[in-house]
Amino acid sequence: MNPVAALVAQLHPRQILRALDDIDAVAPSYTLDRPAALRRVVWVLACVSVSLLVLHYAKFSTHLHALLVWLGDGHRYLDALQASGWLELCGYLWWTACHLLTFIILPWLVIRIGFKQRMRDFGWRWNQVGEHWRGYLLLLSPILVFVVLVSFGEDFVNHYPFYNHAGRSWLDFLLWEMLYMSQFVFLEFFFRGFMLNALRPAMGANAIWVMCVPYMMIHLPKLPLEATGAILFGLFLGILALQSRSIWGGVLVHAGVALSMDVAALLRKQEIPGSFFPF
Repeated sequence: MNPVAALVAQLHPRQILRALDDIDAVAPSYTLDRPAALRRVVWVLACVSVSLLVLHYAKFSTHLHALLVWLGDGHRYLDALQASGWLELCGYLWWTACHLLTFIILPWLVIRIGFKQRMRDFGWRWNQVGEHWRGYLLLLSPILVFVVLVSFGEDFVNHYPFYNHAGRSWLDFLLWEMLYMSQFVFLEFFFRGFMLNALRPAMGANAIWVMCVPYMMIHLPKLPLEATGAILFGLFLGILALQSRSIWGGVLVHAGVALSMDVAALLRKQEIPGSFFPF
């Protein structure tokens, strides 16, 4: 079977339902009794609600600016960073730190205090990712083709990369991508590690559908096609994460897509860095 036919077969609704049934056929799906399942759902959805609420309001760089003004007893630190040309990147450092707090630290507290379990058992290991590489490749391939097609639109080049100085130097590009890629590790753990593995003992494969709702909603500020695609993207990554018992396949897919979008946008704008240092 050629790759296109294999992709079509994998995406058939019957295959999706069969994959969900297979997930439900083995532990730890539905291993909690009803009272324990209820408490598990309360813990998880309360954490998800608080995490997304805090992230939504705390991630903006204006909060960093206010902190710098307070620490500097005026605009001394803020003006110094602005003059150095690194203020915007520091804003994205704040953005990444907010993702670390809400997508890693808060779920870790719930896992350790609420569940009395280990963080590493929530998708951090490589596990069976290698056995499912075809699934991840089939998911990544059409998305990369889509990236090439949409890269010709003006909305795309105006939207990516998020960091406006990514093309100023290789140092800017590398520092930005380190922050950007770290955010995808945090995101994959939160949605495909924490949410799925915490909810699966209570509601089985239905945890995937629950996860897809907030995952789609965090994409609403982005381009319409990207937000729409997040529904299917979340579904297939959720299935693969439970099959492989790991978040790392999703991290690689996400990182590949994001990096290709940034590079495509820089190529379109003819802003590939010409030197390592910006100054």
